[in-house]
Amino acid sequence: MKERYLRSLRLLSECYHGFEKMSGFDIRKTGLTQAQFDIIATLGNTPGMTFKELGQKTLITKGTLTGVIDRLENRQLVRRITSLEDRRNTIVQLTAAGERMFEEVFDPHVQFCKKPFADYAETDFAALEETLGKLKNRLDATFADITTAAKISKSTL
Repeated sequence: MKERYLRSLRLLSECYHGFEKMSGFDIRKTGLTQAQFDIIATLGNTPGMTFKELGQKTLITKGTLTGVIDRLENRQLVRRITSLEDRRNTIVQLTAAGERMFEEVFDPHVQFCKKPFADYAETDFAALEETLGKLKNRLDATFADITTAAKISKSTL
């Protein structure tokens, strides 16, 4: 069982890294970093998002997010505006140039990333989604359990 678990974990990790290499290669051709692309893709076709929303919807850590937004703002691809509903919040939006960038890079990148899946049938996707969904649910539940246990342990100190 242990050996099977380790083989499966290694294969999952190799798939993730392989996809990241392939995707990153394509993104670099756009003149964006992967983090910048992630922001452009997330903001595309939206009225903008707060930093908190961007952090939740992207794979960018909070500490890195401000720097990425700064660089995109310097390139005039995004702008910051104060939220009308809550002046404490800053909304990040694509500029007209950012919208054009989104239109130029998003769909071609999605098509590029589809290549390894070209011969997948619906049943292949269904099986993959079921397996990954089950794993994600177990990871989320385990993380919830360990964070709850850590909070309980910390409160009893």
